[in-house]
Amino acid sequence: MTEKLAIIDCGTNTFHLLIVELINDQTRILFKEKVAVKIGEGGINNKIIIPAAFERALNALDYFAAEIKNQNVKFVHAFATSAFRNAANGTELRDQIKERTDISIEIISGETEADLIFKGVDAAVNIGASPALVMDIGGGSVEFIIGSHDHILWRKSFEIGAQRLVDLFHKSDPILNSEVLDLNTYLEDKLAPLFDALNKWQPKELIGSSGTFDTLSDIYCLQAGLQKRVEDKETPLTLDAVSKIHHDLIIKDRASRMQIPGMIELRVDMIVVASSLLNFILNKYTFDNIRVSTHALKEGVLAELLKGELK
Repeated sequence: MTEKLAIIDCGTNTFHLLIVELINDQTRILFKEKVAVKIGEGGINNKIIIPAAFERALNALDYFAAEIKNQNVKFVHAFATSAFRNAANGTELRDQIKERTDISIEIISGETEADLIFKGVDAAVNIGASPALVMDIGGGSVEFIIGSHDHILWRKSFEIGAQRLVDLFHKSDPILNSEVLDLNTYLEDKLAPLFDALNKWQPKELIGSSGTFDTLSDIYCLQAGLQKRVEDKETPLTLDAVSKIHHDLIIKDRASRMQIPGMIELRVDMIVVASSLLNFILNKYTFDNIRVSTHALKEGVLAELLKGELK
């Protein structure tokens, strides 16, 4: 039996569309697309999706709906995360998308988001029997999950995503030392529950998923002469490389960052604060190694849909 399934991930920075074909128990990716919608831009810390971002979201869903129709997909599972769940007009945007495209979007909680990210990562990289910390840096929120294979020990979603941090702290370009210090003071307060959990469970491995980690891996691979393949579920990165790349990023302005091989337009504005967040954690807690999973939230959703645990 053959079926087609579309998954739409309406993130704060990027909207993703994944269309897969189900043949018996096997899946084949038919279409994969991401659009830089940036619905958090200009309003995320005021809990509002501004009109320009509202329009970008509607246009992105128009595009996705047309592709879904073109591919003759009958089943669509769409969900939204931090910007939708915190904005005063998030449900209004969800309702307008439904009216225009007939696509129903579920606004999920931070805890559900963390659970699904872990499932996507664990299926891709096989976390193993020892606890690891999974970290996903979004535009609106950051999810941290401590777990071993198929078992979550602790998880929490923090509303400290990269778009929020840019608006609060990255006011100069290059970022000022004083701005980094203010950011670190903020993180010290906000992330206290994370460090309590790290000290309790003692994970030795950090696994980053999607977004910033993809770009850091791209930069590292180009510097080290390593090849990446589209089908890879895990890509190379080292703790030493993270440190070196971070110290390069914080001294460059936007134009100079765009000249770094592996940098992309989608990531260039938020990567300084995202890298600063990662650097803060690595300076506070010692990991033995770092891994990068190319699978995250939407793949976790796919895995749960295939198991029949999501409707």
